[in-house]
Amino acid sequence: MEQTTGQKGHPKGLWYLFGTEMWERFGYYLMLGIFSLYMLDGWNNGGMGFSAAKKSDIYGTYLGLVYLTPFIGGLLADRILGYRRSIVIGGLMMSAGYFLLSVHSTTSFFIALALIIIGNGFFKPNISTLVGNLYSGDDMKDKKDAGYNIFYMGINIGAFICNFVAAYMRINYGWGHAFAAAGVGMLVGVVIFLLGTKHIKHVDIVKPLSPGDMSTGKIFSMTVLPMFVFGIIGYIIPGNFLGSDTNDAFIIGCLPVISFFVYLAFTGDPKESRAIKALLAVFTCVILFFAIFHQNGDALTVWAEDHTDRKMPESISTAADKIGMAQVVVNNDIVSADQTTFDAKISELRAQEDAMPAVSAEELKAKGEFSNKIGQLEKSRSYFSTLPGDQVPAQGQDLKLYSTELYQSINPFWVVVLTPLVVGVFGFMRRRKREPSTPTKIAIGLVITALSALVMVGAVLSTNNLSMKAGSFWLIASYGVITVGELCLSPMGLSLVSKLSPPRITALMMGGFFLAISVGNKLSGMLSSLWETTEHKENFFYLNFILVMAAAIILFAMLKWLNGVMKENKVS
Repeated sequence: MEQTTGQKGHPKGLWYLFGTEMWERFGYYLMLGIFSLYMLDGWNNGGMGFSAAKKSDIYGTYLGLVYLTPFIGGLLADRILGYRRSIVIGGLMMSAGYFLLSVHSTTSFFIALALIIIGNGFFKPNISTLVGNLYSGDDMKDKKDAGYNIFYMGINIGAFICNFVAAYMRINYGWGHAFAAAGVGMLVGVVIFLLGTKHIKHVDIVKPLSPGDMSTGKIFSMTVLPMFVFGIIGYIIPGNFLGSDTNDAFIIGCLPVISFFVYLAFTGDPKESRAIKALLAVFTCVILFFAIFHQNGDALTVWAEDHTDRKMPESISTAADKIGMAQVVVNNDIVSADQTTFDAKISELRAQEDAMPAVSAEELKAKGEFSNKIGQLEKSRSYFSTLPGDQVPAQGQDLKLYSTELYQSINPFWVVVLTPLVVGVFGFMRRRKREPSTPTKIAIGLVITALSALVMVGAVLSTNNLSMKAGSFWLIASYGVITVGELCLSPMGLSLVSKLSPPRITALMMGGFFLAISVGNKLSGMLSSLWETTEHKENFFYLNFILVMAAAIILFAMLKWLNGVMKENKVS
């Protein structure tokens, strides 16, 4: 196979995969950045009007399922479809889902989520597998970790810019246009992938079954079918064990798939068995990282919305307002009235809104603008409720705020800034033959992630029991700390799967890694649901700290064994 190289000796195909993933993540994180806000926003404002508990339940279930389906997509790509075809199918399905989210309907909302969930299953494990395959040659193996770090930076460039687009579209045109922008981004990613296919097709190989391999049909009968059966049982069991019927359905439904990977670990030849056991041990610890990390779209988004001082400096607000990038809150006699008067006035305005005609384009526009003004009154009162009195603007004046979704760009900003530093540090250590092994990097990443939770403890304490707002620097600092942990862990997890997986089931094991992310994501929603019921909010973040630190301790205890398996497989 001919391997073409480009910048810094990396395969040319990497840069097309980089661009594809950048635009795919643009769409994915644009949607995720506004997902919780959209579900909480009132129906008349164009949102779904869900309760906080329902929002967290849907958020966790969606994030769990969107990383559970890669198990299926990885298997189909390995055995039947190939990686390139799976990626194109998945990309088009996700794009359709984002466009469908722009339709304000409960039915289309859930159909759209299903399309995104299934599409991600085809896309996500297979593009990551192709990155690893580009580095399969002996002359490329030492650059695999760096290749995944570069690929990971592409993810975060897309995740950084998308929130500015989301904010602009939401503020100026509404939720629907923001979701449509995500669909456009995904289509751009598919086009880039197709343009680069000549640099990738040589590593897109459907692997024939080896003697003793389990057939695709048998794998599905042992995993996917029982997963649905167990999920249904978990949902219909009277009451619930894990806080909601969907939590029970998800976790119980995962048991057959988890059992299948355990089965793989105890069958086959001894060397493969030890490698799979090592991967499963790391996957188990990684679950808790993602349970904490993906609270950025739920609990931390709520923190940014309700408890963070988002006021723009005047030097920024003037320019931001001119280009439609400032969220405006205004003080007037309605906003400053007592609660009973405020509620009565909002009800009166909603009744007027309901009575407005909405047939012609002009009428629809007028009704939408009226609804937006009501929403602004509600958001203004909510924002001012924990703002010191001397900071609340006088009657008739307003404040220009950073839009909440922009805080979702802090983490990818840190990734883009810190990736060259982390890659450089590990490269420096590698040249001196002192680079930590991949499992060691992951363990270090868990410790650093735990420390980020302590930063948020400080944020809570700074609000005097939520009676005032915290400075934005707390979120900036917390995201900065967790980003260092993320760079030590997430791309290293992808690299580890590529290094240790038996070649015939690489995409399937990549699906296993995403299964771990899936369970972690569902746990993130379950943990975030505790935010509303936890009286002392600092205890919420103390719990996060304890959970991730426990996982780090367990992984450090296994390092000697894990490094032995790495040495046996002649990787590091």
